[in-house]
Amino acid sequence: MSVDLGKYFARIGWDGERAPTLATLRSLQHAHVLAIPFENIDVVVGTVPSLDLADLEAKLVAGSRGGYCFEHNTLFAAVLEQLGYGVTRYTGRVRVGARPGEVRPRTHLVLAVEVPGSDAAPHLVDVGFGSTDAMLEPLPMIPGVVREGRGRRHRLVLEEADGPAPVWVLQARSGDAWIELVSFTRDTAPPTDIDVANWHVATHPRSPFRRLFVQRTHRAGHLVLDGTTLTRTAHDGTVTVEQVDGAEGVRELLETEFGITPPPGIRPER
Repeated sequence: MSVDLGKYFARIGWDGERAPTLATLRSLQHAHVLAIPFENIDVVVGTVPSLDLADLEAKLVAGSRGGYCFEHNTLFAAVLEQLGYGVTRYTGRVRVGARPGEVRPRTHLVLAVEVPGSDAAPHLVDVGFGSTDAMLEPLPMIPGVVREGRGRRHRLVLEEADGPAPVWVLQARSGDAWIELVSFTRDTAPPTDIDVANWHVATHPRSPFRRLFVQRTHRAGHLVLDGTTLTRTAHDGTVTVEQVDGAEGVRELLETEFGITPPPGIRPER
């Protein structure tokens, strides 16, 4: 099955050149992140998000919804492949908030994208991380190369590993320090592995997505709704925090500020 590219481009407000170039990849990634929010509402209401392409198109493109990493990056990978890019999928371990020495499961999906006709290294692409430190543009997969894209700085570093495959770590510049976002090895993730990781995230009793977690990146800043706590980060770095009053307040906020029409039964906590 293929994605209706016309409807997808309308959803993200993009009308650029459809040739599979690096410039097109950059503008598509930025447009996608700004247009489609990060959210885990399906998990909160007790269902496992479908990664079937038809379901993703109905939800993220035709519907007033968003999704989390597996949904975003599965949809985006399909769009890129239809345009002629080469796409390889990797599962990764989220390192934000991890304790020293903690090894988390592979519960994140990232993409390595090759521009046809180019001898350059593939680019790391991720439209499903969602945070204020997430990439807004592709990052060359060259260790140590710092890329500034849309005001955010990222780099990849290599770590020695116990196994044969080196570990790549995506880092973001935050203030005066580099922080680790996600690590991965360049082992292609087949659909079955991605499905298992998606099921684990949605059903494990200790999954962080058992509570409502919604993010949206705007040109002027960033919004995060964690349960009933709303955090606004302005483009100049100013942060304000407020509490949302109950389920009805959450529903109204989702509709007005996140552009999401939530299903019945949405609650801030499960």
